Amino acid sequence: MSDPAPRPAPRPPGTFKLGTIAGSDVLVSSSWFLIAGLIAYLYAPVVERAQPDMGVWKYVAGLAFAVILYGSILLHEASHAIVARRFGFSVHSITLHFLGGMTSIEGESRTPRQEFWIAVVGPLTSLAVGGVGVGLWFVTPDGLLLVAVEGLAGANLLVGVLNLVPGLPLDGGRVLKSAVWQATGNVHRGTIAAGWGGRLTAGAVLLWPLLQEELFGRPPDIFDFLLSLLIAMFLWSGATAAITSGRLRSRLPDLRARDLARRTLAVPDDLPLSEAVRRAQDAEAGSIVTVTSSGRPVGVVNEAALLATPADRRPWVAVSTVARSLDDGLSLPVTINGEDLIVAINRTPAAEYVLVEDDGSVYGVLSTADVDRAFRQ
Repeated sequence: MSDPAPRPAPRPPGTFKLGTIAGSDVLVSSSWFLIAGLIAYLYAPVVERAQPDMGVWKYVAGLAFAVILYGSILLHEASHAIVARRFGFSVHSITLHFLGGMTSIEGESRTPRQEFWIAVVGPLTSLAVGGVGVGLWFVTPDGLLLVAVEGLAGANLLVGVLNLVPGLPLDGGRVLKSAVWQATGNVHRGTIAAGWGGRLTAGAVLLWPLLQEELFGRPPDIFDFLLSLLIAMFLWSGATAAITSGRLRSRLPDLRARDLARRTLAVPDDLPLSEAVRRAQDAEAGSIVTVTSSGRPVGVVNEAALLATPADRRPWVAVSTVARSLDDGLSLPVTINGEDLIVAINRTPAAEYVLVEDDGSVYGVLSTADVDRAFRQ
């Protein structure tokens, strides 16, 4: 299967393009510089113990380690992108930020197998990098290089293991989602289960500083509490968003365009506006669609424009003068349902859409407000 080219997308604010990897733009968030500086500061004492009398250069060495560490995170995210592309998905970008990285993949996995492999390949890549680091540790001489190898190995092993924790938004959450999806046949149940796993993980992270001294003999400081709070908030927010999305998306199969359509009157586009309104009232139609002589829909009467036209002028103007032209995406098949309906609306946002039968005849008008109301009931 050939890889589809990603559609051009605006770069998120606060990011800049570093390059391209695995066919996707690599973006760096401005928040990365904050974490890079923090890593350099925290790593400087380790550098100084390995190589005394470095002075300010110890911070430069710490910054270099931050760059190398995020290089391995980039490999983690690139593995997600490569596997997603192999399954036929477009990957817009890879973004490095304060808490790691994010791969922007267009579309949702179509099978549990796709969800599993796209998710699990990231942690496996980190564990592989960590394993290589452990192997190099045995042959690396003492000094700064050994410190870098130790840090890189430990960090990647930690990232790999933590990302396998079964809770969204972690990769392990997507693995859990795929397992529940496979077992139940319902992707939304998988999402909700993995979201609750993420909430439990957030609670565990919040309690971590209280267990730190008992497990490692080091009392927590204010930095430990702030970091655990930040990570817990990130996990809780992502998990809650996943649960909400899963619950809402579970309602998608009940959204049927045919059932939501408003009664509609089709009239010639050159018919006087007053006559079109009279016919619509007689037919108790909630919308008016203008059509050509062959019956092809070309516009939808705009209610605001209709009300703004004085009654004494309506016999002298054509109904087409208060109709919005049917641009691409504003005419939908009446058989469209569920997620396809939501995707079509998001692709071409509008207040109303004309629903047409297979033969091209007008069935009715679909209001975005009606879809939204049905979606939330």
